[in-house]
Amino acid sequence: MPDSDLHFSPASAEEAASYKLVELPKELVSLLETAVQQSEPFSLSIKGDPTEDAVLCTSDKTYSIRAVNLSNTLLVVTPPPDTALEFSEDVVVIRDQVNEILELTPTVPRIQKLVSLLRGREYDETNEDDVVDDELAAAPDSQETLRYTYKQAREEIQASDAELDECLRRKRILNIQNELRPIAPTYLTNILELTLNVLVSSNLPPSAASVERLTGTLHREHDISRAVALQVLRWFGEVKAGMWKMNVDEVLSELGLGILRNHKQNDPIEREVFMGKWREAVGDTFADRVELRLIAGNYLERSSGITDKDTLSYFPASDLPTEPAARFSDLFLTRPRWKVEEISPFLSEIAVDSKERDKLLLKYCRAVNEAGVVWYTARAQYNG
Repeated sequence: MPDSDLHFSPASAEEAASYKLVELPKELVSLLETAVQQSEPFSLSIKGDPTEDAVLCTSDKTYSIRAVNLSNTLLVVTPPPDTALEFSEDVVVIRDQVNEILELTPTVPRIQKLVSLLRGREYDETNEDDVVDDELAAAPDSQETLRYTYKQAREEIQASDAELDECLRRKRILNIQNELRPIAPTYLTNILELTLNVLVSSNLPPSAASVERLTGTLHREHDISRAVALQVLRWFGEVKAGMWKMNVDEVLSELGLGILRNHKQNDPIEREVFMGKWREAVGDTFADRVELRLIAGNYLERSSGITDKDTLSYFPASDLPTEPAARFSDLFLTRPRWKVEEISPFLSEIAVDSKERDKLLLKYCRAVNEAGVVWYTARAQYNG
Protein backbone atom coordinates (compact mmCIF):
# COMPACT_ATOMS: atom_id res chain seq x y z
CA MET A 1 0.00 0.00 0.00
CA PRO A 2 1.53 3.38 -0.98
CA ASP A 3 2.23 5.97 1.68
CA SER A 4 -0.28 8.78 2.06
CA ASP A 5 -0.43 12.05 3.92
CA LEU A 6 -3.17 12.02 6.53
CA HIS A 7 -5.31 15.11 7.15
CA PHE A 8 -8.49 15.83 9.03
CA SER A 9 -11.56 16.47 6.90
CA PRO A 10 -12.53 20.14 6.53
CA ALA A 11 -15.97 19.08 7.82
CA SER A 12 -14.75 16.82 10.63
CA ALA A 13 -17.02 18.43 13.24
CA GLU A 14 -20.16 17.85 11.16
CA GLU A 15 -19.14 14.32 10.15
CA ALA A 16 -18.37 13.03 13.66
CA ALA A 17 -20.32 9.83 14.46
CA SER A 18 -21.83 9.78 10.95
CA TYR A 19 -20.26 6.46 9.88
CA LYS A 20 -21.14 2.92 10.99
CA LEU A 21 -19.29 -0.25 10.09
CA VAL A 22 -21.43 -3.34 9.54
CA GLU A 23 -19.97 -6.85 9.51
CA LEU A 24 -21.90 -8.85 6.92
CA PRO A 25 -22.54 -12.59 7.40
CA LYS A 26 -21.21 -14.84 4.66
CA GLU A 27 -24.64 -15.36 3.10
CA LEU A 28 -25.15 -11.60 2.72
CA VAL A 29 -21.69 -11.16 1.22
CA SER A 30 -22.49 -13.88 -1.31
CA LEU A 31 -25.82 -12.25 -2.23
CA LEU A 32 -24.18 -8.85 -2.62
CA GLU A 33 -21.36 -10.19 -4.77
CA THR A 34 -23.80 -12.06 -7.01
CA ALA A 35 -25.96 -8.96 -7.43
CA VAL A 36 -22.94 -6.86 -8.38
CA GLN A 37 -21.60 -9.44 -10.83
CA GLN A 38 -24.98 -9.83 -12.53
CA SER A 39 -25.95 -6.13 -12.28
CA GLU A 40 -29.09 -7.06 -10.38
CA PRO A 41 -30.84 -4.78 -7.88
CA PHE A 42 -30.02 -5.50 -4.26
CA SER A 43 -31.48 -3.69 -1.29
CA LEU A 44 -31.21 -3.81 2.46
CA SER A 45 -33.60 -2.01 4.77
CA ILE A 46 -33.40 -1.14 8.45
CA LYS A 47 -36.72 -1.30 10.27
CA GLY A 48 -37.85 -0.23 13.70
CA ASP A 49 -39.41 2.76 15.43
CA PRO A 50 -37.64 4.68 18.25
CA THR A 51 -39.01 2.28 20.88
CA GLU A 52 -37.75 -0.87 19.12
CA ASP A 53 -34.35 -2.45 18.61
CA ALA A 54 -33.59 -1.99 14.91
CA VAL A 55 -33.35 -4.96 12.55
CA LEU A 56 -31.92 -5.28 9.06
CA CYS A 57 -34.03 -6.98 6.39
CA THR A 58 -33.24 -8.49 3.01
CA SER A 59 -36.00 -9.62 0.68
CA ASP A 60 -36.48 -12.85 2.64
CA LYS A 61 -34.60 -12.72 5.98
CA THR A 62 -34.40 -10.60 9.12
CA TYR A 63 -31.23 -9.90 11.12
CA SER A 64 -30.88 -8.46 14.58
CA ILE A 65 -28.29 -5.67 14.94
CA ARG A 66 -25.88 -5.71 17.88
CA ALA A 67 -23.13 -3.20 18.59
CA VAL A 68 -19.76 -4.82 19.45
CA ASN A 69 -17.05 -2.63 20.98
CA LEU A 70 -13.60 -2.65 19.39
CA SER A 71 -10.39 -2.73 21.39
CA ASN A 72 -8.78 -0.30 18.94
CA THR A 73 -10.22 2.79 17.30
CA LEU A 74 -10.62 2.61 13.52
CA LEU A 75 -10.29 5.67 11.33
CA VAL A 76 -12.57 6.11 8.33
CA VAL A 77 -10.48 7.74 5.61
CA THR A 78 -11.34 8.73 2.05
CA PRO A 79 -9.89 10.81 -0.74
CA PRO A 80 -10.39 14.53 -0.11
CA PRO A 81 -13.90 15.84 -0.75
CA ASP A 82 -14.52 18.44 -3.42
CA THR A 83 -13.84 21.63 -1.50
CA ALA A 84 -12.08 24.91 -2.01
CA LEU A 85 -9.06 23.57 -0.14
CA GLU A 86 -6.26 22.19 -2.24
CA PHE A 87 -4.69 18.84 -1.33
CA SER A 88 -1.85 16.98 -2.93
CA GLU A 89 -2.59 13.76 -4.80
CA ASP A 90 -1.29 11.50 -2.03
CA VAL A 91 -3.53 12.94 0.69
CA VAL A 92 -6.36 11.09 2.43
CA VAL A 93 -8.63 12.72 4.99
CA ILE A 94 -10.05 11.41 8.24
CA ARG A 95 -13.84 11.50 8.02
CA ASP A 96 -14.70 9.78 11.31
CA GLN A 97 -13.43 7.46 14.02
CA VAL A 98 -15.24 4.24 14.91
CA ASN A 99 -15.12 2.41 18.24
CA GLU A 100 -17.65 -0.32 17.46
CA ILE A 101 -18.97 -2.45 14.64
CA LEU A 102 -22.51 -3.61 14.04
CA GLU A 103 -22.91 -7.39 14.07
CA LEU A 104 -25.80 -9.05 12.21
CA THR A 105 -27.41 -12.25 13.48
CA PRO A 106 -30.36 -14.10 11.85
CA THR A 107 -33.51 -13.68 13.90
CA VAL A 108 -37.17 -14.58 13.69
CA PRO A 109 -39.43 -11.87 12.23
CA ARG A 110 -41.02 -9.67 14.89
CA ILE A 111 -44.67 -9.81 13.97
CA GLN A 112 -46.32 -9.44 17.39
CA LYS A 113 -46.81 -5.73 16.66
CA LEU A 114 -48.93 -6.62 13.62
CA VAL A 115 -51.08 -8.98 15.67
CA SER A 116 -51.65 -6.23 18.24
CA LEU A 117 -52.49 -3.61 15.62
CA LEU A 118 -55.11 -5.87 14.03
CA ARG A 119 -56.75 -6.97 17.26
CA GLY A 120 -60.49 -6.29 17.15
CA ARG A 121 -60.59 -6.03 13.33
CA GLU A 122 -61.69 -9.58 12.58
CA TYR A 123 -63.46 -10.28 9.32
CA ASP A 124 -66.47 -12.63 9.29
CA GLU A 125 -69.65 -13.36 7.35
CA THR A 126 -71.27 -10.10 8.49
CA ASN A 127 -68.74 -8.17 6.38
CA GLU A 128 -69.37 -9.96 3.09
CA ASP A 129 -71.83 -7.34 1.80
CA ASP A 130 -69.08 -4.72 2.08
CA VAL A 131 -66.63 -6.53 -0.20
CA VAL A 132 -66.18 -5.76 -3.87
CA ASP A 133 -65.09 -8.88 -5.76
CA ASP A 134 -61.79 -7.32 -6.71
CA GLU A 135 -58.79 -7.99 -4.51
CA LEU A 136 -57.22 -4.70 -5.49
CA ALA A 137 -60.29 -2.53 -4.99
CA ALA A 138 -59.35 0.52 -2.97
CA ALA A 139 -61.29 1.99 -0.12
CA PRO A 140 -62.55 5.58 -0.11
CA ASP A 141 -59.89 8.06 0.96
CA SER A 142 -62.02 9.21 3.87
CA GLN A 143 -61.72 5.76 5.46
CA GLU A 144 -57.96 5.38 4.94
CA THR A 145 -57.04 6.63 8.41
CA LEU A 146 -59.12 3.85 9.99
CA ARG A 147 -57.44 1.11 8.01
CA TYR A 148 -54.17 -0.73 8.41
CA THR A 149 -52.79 -1.50 4.97
CA TYR A 150 -50.24 -3.89 3.50
CA LYS A 151 -48.05 -0.92 2.60
CA GLN A 152 -48.03 0.22 6.23
CA ALA A 153 -47.14 -3.28 7.38
CA ARG A 154 -44.20 -3.46 4.96
CA GLU A 155 -42.87 -0.18 6.34
CA GLU A 156 -43.52 -0.74 10.05
CA ILE A 157 -43.32 -4.46 10.80
CA GLN A 158 -39.83 -5.82 11.50
CA ALA A 159 -39.84 -8.58 8.91
CA SER A 160 -38.66 -9.09 5.35
CA ASP A 161 -41.29 -8.97 2.59
CA ALA A 162 -41.22 -12.76 2.20
CA GLU A 163 -41.55 -13.28 5.96
CA LEU A 164 -44.39 -10.76 6.16
CA ASP A 165 -46.29 -12.58 3.40
CA GLU A 166 -45.76 -15.88 5.22
CA CYS A 167 -46.97 -14.27 8.44
CA LEU A 168 -50.17 -13.10 6.74
CA ARG A 169 -50.74 -16.63 5.50
CA ARG A 170 -49.91 -18.33 8.79
CA LYS A 171 -51.90 -15.86 10.89
CA ARG A 172 -54.79 -16.02 8.39
CA ILE A 173 -54.86 -12.29 7.68
CA LEU A 174 -56.86 -11.16 4.67
CA ASN A 175 -55.91 -8.25 2.40
CA ILE A 176 -59.35 -6.97 1.56
CA GLN A 177 -59.76 -3.75 -0.42
CA ASN A 178 -56.31 -2.63 0.69
CA GLU A 179 -56.97 -3.38 4.36
CA LEU A 180 -55.41 -6.11 6.49
CA ARG A 181 -57.96 -8.00 8.60
CA PRO A 182 -57.61 -11.35 10.39
CA ILE A 183 -60.37 -13.74 9.43
CA ALA A 184 -62.57 -15.01 12.26
CA PRO A 185 -61.56 -18.63 13.03
CA THR A 186 -65.16 -19.88 12.98
CA TYR A 187 -65.75 -18.28 9.58
CA LEU A 188 -62.53 -19.79 8.20
CA THR A 189 -63.56 -23.22 9.44
CA ASN A 190 -66.92 -22.80 7.74
CA ILE A 191 -65.30 -21.80 4.42
CA LEU A 192 -62.98 -24.82 4.49
CA GLU A 193 -65.82 -27.22 5.30
CA LEU A 194 -67.86 -25.76 2.43
CA THR A 195 -64.85 -26.02 0.11
CA LEU A 196 -64.48 -29.73 0.87
CA ASN A 197 -68.20 -30.19 0.27
CA VAL A 198 -67.94 -28.46 -3.13
CA LEU A 199 -64.99 -30.67 -4.09
CA VAL A 200 -66.99 -33.79 -3.31
CA SER A 201 -70.35 -32.66 -4.74
CA SER A 202 -68.76 -31.35 -7.94
CA ASN A 203 -66.38 -34.31 -8.25
CA LEU A 204 -63.35 -32.00 -8.38
CA PRO A 205 -59.91 -33.51 -7.67
CA PRO A 206 -58.17 -31.79 -4.72
CA SER A 207 -54.91 -31.89 -6.66
CA ALA A 208 -56.29 -29.88 -9.61
CA ALA A 209 -59.58 -28.13 -8.88
CA SER A 210 -60.86 -25.24 -10.99
CA VAL A 211 -60.46 -21.99 -9.03
CA GLU A 212 -63.26 -20.34 -11.02
CA ARG A 213 -65.65 -23.18 -10.28
CA LEU A 214 -64.78 -23.30 -6.58
CA THR A 215 -64.98 -19.57 -5.93
CA GLY A 216 -68.05 -19.24 -8.15
CA THR A 217 -69.94 -21.96 -6.28
CA LEU A 218 -68.95 -20.57 -2.87
CA HIS A 219 -70.16 -17.13 -3.97
CA ARG A 220 -73.45 -18.19 -5.55
CA GLU A 221 -74.54 -20.79 -3.03
CA HIS A 222 -72.98 -19.52 0.20
CA ASP A 223 -72.50 -15.74 -0.28
CA ILE A 224 -68.72 -15.91 0.19
CA SER A 225 -67.00 -13.25 -1.89
CA ARG A 226 -64.61 -14.42 -4.56
CA ALA A 227 -61.83 -12.21 -3.15
CA VAL A 228 -62.05 -13.90 0.26
CA ALA A 229 -62.41 -17.39 -1.20
CA LEU A 230 -59.39 -16.92 -3.47
CA GLN A 231 -57.15 -15.79 -0.60
CA VAL A 232 -58.26 -18.74 1.51
CA LEU A 233 -57.43 -21.10 -1.36
CA ARG A 234 -53.95 -19.57 -1.61
CA TRP A 235 -53.40 -20.04 2.14
CA PHE A 236 -54.22 -23.72 1.88
CA GLY A 237 -52.62 -24.75 -1.37
CA GLU A 238 -51.11 -23.61 -4.64
CA VAL A 239 -53.02 -21.61 -7.24
CA LYS A 240 -51.50 -21.89 -10.69
CA ALA A 241 -52.94 -21.48 -14.18
CA GLY A 242 -56.46 -21.26 -12.80
CA MET A 243 -56.18 -24.52 -10.85
CA TRP A 244 -55.94 -25.14 -7.11
CA LYS A 245 -53.75 -27.88 -5.64
CA MET A 246 -54.90 -28.38 -2.07
CA ASN A 247 -52.41 -28.72 0.78
CA VAL A 248 -54.29 -31.50 2.53
CA ASP A 249 -52.34 -31.35 5.79
CA GLU A 250 -52.93 -27.58 6.14
CA VAL A 251 -56.68 -27.94 5.58
CA LEU A 252 -56.99 -30.86 7.99
CA SER A 253 -54.96 -28.98 10.60
CA GLU A 254 -57.22 -25.91 10.48
CA LEU A 255 -60.37 -28.03 10.70
CA GLY A 256 -58.96 -29.84 13.71
CA LEU A 257 -58.13 -26.56 15.41
CA GLY A 258 -61.65 -25.36 14.67
CA ILE A 259 -62.92 -28.14 16.94
CA LEU A 260 -60.21 -27.89 19.58
CA ARG A 261 -60.61 -24.11 20.11
CA ASN A 262 -63.79 -24.86 22.04
CA HIS A 263 -61.84 -26.87 24.60
CA LYS A 264 -59.53 -24.72 26.70
CA GLN A 265 -57.62 -26.11 29.68
CA ASN A 266 -60.67 -25.83 31.96
CA ASP A 267 -62.78 -27.84 29.51
CA PRO A 268 -60.60 -30.55 27.90
CA ILE A 269 -61.93 -33.14 25.50
CA GLU A 270 -61.16 -36.85 25.48
CA ARG A 271 -58.62 -37.63 22.81
CA GLU A 272 -60.67 -40.30 21.06
CA VAL A 273 -63.79 -38.15 21.11
CA PHE A 274 -61.83 -35.30 19.52
CA MET A 275 -60.30 -37.56 16.87
CA GLY A 276 -63.76 -38.85 16.00
CA LYS A 277 -65.17 -35.34 15.57
CA TRP A 278 -62.13 -34.35 13.52
CA ARG A 279 -62.49 -37.30 11.14
CA GLU A 280 -66.19 -36.56 10.75
CA ALA A 281 -65.45 -32.90 9.91
CA VAL A 282 -62.97 -33.74 7.12
CA GLY A 283 -65.14 -36.44 5.58
CA ASP A 284 -64.43 -39.99 4.47
CA THR A 285 -62.01 -38.91 1.73
CA PHE A 286 -59.43 -37.55 4.19
CA ALA A 287 -60.36 -39.26 7.48
CA ASP A 288 -57.41 -41.65 7.33
CA ARG A 289 -54.96 -38.73 7.16
CA VAL A 290 -55.99 -37.18 10.47
CA GLU A 291 -53.05 -37.18 12.94
CA LEU A 292 -52.22 -35.17 16.06
CA ARG A 293 -48.89 -34.08 14.55
CA LEU A 294 -50.89 -31.80 12.24
CA ILE A 295 -51.84 -29.57 15.19
CA ALA A 296 -48.52 -29.74 17.06
CA GLY A 297 -47.83 -26.58 19.03
CA ASN A 298 -51.54 -25.96 19.61
CA TYR A 299 -52.57 -28.48 22.24
CA LEU A 300 -51.72 -30.06 25.57
CA GLU A 301 -52.26 -33.76 26.19
CA ARG A 302 -52.83 -35.10 29.67
CA SER A 303 -53.49 -38.56 31.07
CA SER A 304 -56.23 -39.00 33.63
CA GLY A 305 -55.42 -41.34 36.48
CA ILE A 306 -59.12 -41.75 37.24
CA THR A 307 -60.64 -42.60 33.86
CA ASP A 308 -57.40 -43.82 32.24
CA LYS A 309 -58.28 -41.72 29.19
CA ASP A 310 -56.07 -39.07 27.59
CA THR A 311 -57.52 -35.58 27.18
CA LEU A 312 -56.61 -32.68 24.93
CA SER A 313 -56.96 -28.94 25.49
CA TYR A 314 -56.35 -25.95 23.25
CA PHE A 315 -52.99 -24.32 24.01
CA PRO A 316 -51.65 -22.39 20.99
CA ALA A 317 -48.00 -21.31 20.84
CA SER A 318 -49.15 -18.06 19.23
CA ASP A 319 -50.68 -16.97 22.55
CA LEU A 320 -47.38 -17.31 24.42
CA PRO A 321 -45.00 -14.37 25.01
CA THR A 322 -42.47 -13.66 22.27
CA GLU A 323 -39.62 -13.03 24.71
CA PRO A 324 -37.80 -16.35 25.36
CA ALA A 325 -37.56 -15.98 29.16
CA ALA A 326 -41.26 -15.19 29.50
CA ARG A 327 -42.24 -17.99 27.10
CA PHE A 328 -40.28 -20.62 29.05
CA SER A 329 -41.73 -19.29 32.29
CA ASP A 330 -45.28 -19.74 30.95
CA LEU A 331 -44.49 -23.20 29.61
CA PHE A 332 -43.16 -24.43 32.95
CA LEU A 333 -46.02 -22.85 34.85
CA THR A 334 -48.35 -24.85 32.60
CA ARG A 335 -46.41 -28.10 32.93
CA PRO A 336 -43.38 -28.73 35.21
CA ARG A 337 -41.50 -30.93 32.74
CA TRP A 338 -41.50 -31.60 29.01
CA LYS A 339 -40.01 -34.05 26.55
CA VAL A 340 -38.08 -32.44 23.70
CA GLU A 341 -40.68 -33.49 21.12
CA GLU A 342 -43.40 -31.92 23.28
CA ILE A 343 -41.76 -28.56 23.91
CA SER A 344 -40.11 -28.04 20.49
CA PRO A 345 -43.31 -27.02 18.61
CA PHE A 346 -43.82 -24.22 21.15
CA LEU A 347 -40.37 -22.77 20.37
CA SER A 348 -40.52 -22.56 16.58
CA GLU A 349 -41.73 -18.95 16.63
CA ILE A 350 -38.76 -17.74 18.70
CA ALA A 351 -35.93 -19.82 17.19
CA VAL A 352 -34.71 -19.48 13.61
CA ASP A 353 -33.57 -23.12 13.44
CA SER A 354 -32.94 -26.25 15.53
CA LYS A 355 -29.50 -24.99 16.53
CA GLU A 356 -30.98 -21.82 18.01
CA ARG A 357 -33.71 -23.88 19.68
CA ASP A 358 -31.09 -26.09 21.35
CA LYS A 359 -29.30 -22.98 22.64
CA LEU A 360 -32.54 -21.77 24.21
CA LEU A 361 -33.14 -25.15 25.83
CA LEU A 362 -29.63 -25.12 27.24
CA LYS A 363 -30.05 -21.58 28.59
CA TYR A 364 -33.51 -21.87 30.15
CA CYS A 365 -33.91 -25.58 30.94
CA ARG A 366 -32.28 -28.37 32.89
CA ALA A 367 -32.17 -31.80 31.24
CA VAL A 368 -32.99 -34.80 33.45
CA ASN A 369 -32.55 -38.37 32.24
CA GLU A 370 -35.06 -40.83 33.70
CA ALA A 371 -34.91 -44.41 32.49
CA GLY A 372 -33.51 -43.35 29.15
CA VAL A 373 -36.07 -40.58 28.65
CA VAL A 374 -34.83 -36.97 28.66
CA TRP A 375 -37.09 -34.47 30.41
CA TYR A 376 -36.64 -30.71 30.43
CA THR A 377 -37.41 -28.87 33.66
CA ALA A 378 -37.14 -25.19 34.58
CA ARG A 379 -33.97 -23.66 35.88
CA ALA A 380 -34.22 -21.81 39.19
CA GLN A 381 -34.82 -18.42 37.58
CA TYR A 382 -34.99 -16.61 34.26
CA ASN A 383 -32.69 -13.64 33.85
CA GLY A 384 -33.36 -13.11 30.14
